[in-house]
Amino acid sequence: MPFYVQALQRMGIIQSMSRKGNCLDNSKAENFFSMLKTELYFDWEGESVQELEIAVRDYIDWYNTRRVKMGLKGKSPVEYRLDWAA
Repeated sequence: MPFYVQALQRMGIIQSMSRKGNCLDNSKAENFFSMLKTELYFDWEGESVQELEIAVRDYIDWYNTRRVKMGLKGKSPVEYRLDWAA
């Protein structure tokens, strides 16, 4: 996607790609972005890119600190880590 590659170059970001068909190296990222799009973007009703940026930041904060996950015994990531630290 030329537009994407040019945007990365303008920001000084080096694009990293694995060999074709090897999705396992970024499965966690793929899963996260799939959830972000499903839970936030597809229902987006905001008016500006700035509002979307704030919403994405809020979503990432929620995802990393407050979401309850059954794999963490029904606790948020922060609660789970604090229990292990105690």
